Amino acid sequence: MQHNRFEYTMKRENILLWGLVVLFAILMSIPFLIPHTGFLALFGLIPLLCMDRIATMMEKKRVWVYHYSAFVLWNAITTFWVCNATVGGGLFAVFANAFQMSLIFGLFRWSKKRFRGALPYLFLMVAWIAWERFYFDAEISWPWLVLGNSFARSIGSIQWYEYTGTLGGSLWIWLTNLSIFGLLVSLSDGSWNRFNIKAKSAVLIGIPALIAIPFVVSSIIGRQYSDAMQSDNQIETLIIQPNIDPYNKFEFLSQSQQNDILLSQVDSAIGFRKNDSTAAPLLIVAPETFTNDITVNHYDRSHTWNRFTSYLKDYPNVNLLFGASSYEHIQSTLPPSKTARKLGQGAWYESHNSALMVDGTARTEIFHKSKLVVAVEKTPYPGIFCKLDDMLGGVMGRCVGQPEISLLYAGETPLGCAVCYESVYGEYYTGYIQKGAQAMAIITNDAWWGNTPGYRQHLSYASLRAIETRRAIARCANTGISAIISPSGEILESTQWWEPAIIKGYIPLRKDITFFVSHGDITGRVCTFLFLLLLLALIVRFRTA
Repeated sequence: MQHNRFEYTMKRENILLWGLVVLFAILMSIPFLIPHTGFLALFGLIPLLCMDRIATMMEKKRVWVYHYSAFVLWNAITTFWVCNATVGGGLFAVFANAFQMSLIFGLFRWSKKRFRGALPYLFLMVAWIAWERFYFDAEISWPWLVLGNSFARSIGSIQWYEYTGTLGGSLWIWLTNLSIFGLLVSLSDGSWNRFNIKAKSAVLIGIPALIAIPFVVSSIIGRQYSDAMQSDNQIETLIIQPNIDPYNKFEFLSQSQQNDILLSQVDSAIGFRKNDSTAAPLLIVAPETFTNDITVNHYDRSHTWNRFTSYLKDYPNVNLLFGASSYEHIQSTLPPSKTARKLGQGAWYESHNSALMVDGTARTEIFHKSKLVVAVEKTPYPGIFCKLDDMLGGVMGRCVGQPEISLLYAGETPLGCAVCYESVYGEYYTGYIQKGAQAMAIITNDAWWGNTPGYRQHLSYASLRAIETRRAIARCANTGISAIISPSGEILESTQWWEPAIIKGYIPLRKDITFFVSHGDITGRVCTFLFLLLLLALIVRFRTA
């Protein structure tokens, strides 16, 4: 009888722990999938913290199984769509990202052996945010699920990101979750009754204030940008969504035919401007990797470059921004770099994912994407993995980015152009504004993921960048969603998914600099410093124990 009762108790405890795991994964996934649900992240970590506390009280073994499973579920629910582009890459993204999260949580559990009270939870918070900051610059980087991104589709709550950046949102989420969790613990273990009236009042006022104040501040700040699109200083913009399936890009269409599709869309929108030298400047934006025939040291060998510059001769004051898989040919007897591929005897080439700006005078500017997708575009740790890739027959991408950001010019107007994945990196993105960009373009090709939450999440992250920098964005996606995004992060005009489309509008040009652009990620730097201090203290305590 006692044995059966013990088994029943164990089964019930396991159900409780697994229920908390699933609840955590659901609460933390919803903000990434459903608009205007970012507030759930302010409570979403509590089930995970409760699971840890209950497992500790029960002296449960192998607790890592629970928290690793929680992070795998969260990653799988929110980023399963990566498997549509590459099954191996998608599985790696889910399990490897969850593994890193689990390591942070495991480090927190380890800290509880020497830290007491609230200190382990402070350690968990700063360790997590320090990891998020590190992840932005890591050689293998996938910061898609940074906690502050939970509010990307709830922009009315986070207008203050212009001061803190996205990691300010991560800090808010941790502080709120830990405060509520601390209150629940004090109520459950009876310690609440030992608080005096002042302490109880401080808690009962402080927690609602911690939740509410950022919403109020966001509303106040947001009003300042309610008319940000109304400006005397602006540039007319035409965003072209050609809707060409990248999986069959050259199976049914030659590059010449694809050029015809794009230019026919342009012609339908601006044909009336032909040979009009008095027309105001116009920026045309076409998507990422639209063509693959650009040789950066011989533009005139490209059919696309010749076609575009010839077309634009009839359109004064018109500039065309488009994406290209570009190549640089290098003559050398020895490999010029670890990433170069052999073209022939004494000839090599480097690959780039580029954005080009051209006009009817054949003026050409180019920017090479620097934040590259691992494996698909970039071979990490090239000194090691390029050799392995050569043995496998060259299956990994070897694009090379620029050492630093540069701008493109639409006539006299300085613009930044973030290429696809670069729009996920907040502090990196500020580099365009630091260089003098008065407006931003984002060119991308999100069709690899199919009709999944992936392309909608990617679009929403552009709103975060608009808030952090207060620069309007002309976003062009090959198959959607293309959009004009205001400096407050609001999506003013957008296209439908998987259909040809054109957006015509005006983008305001701004020269003001936000606190985040000027000072960078202070939240991440401070949390990293505190994490290192606490880690050092933890190591000392273990060594002196």
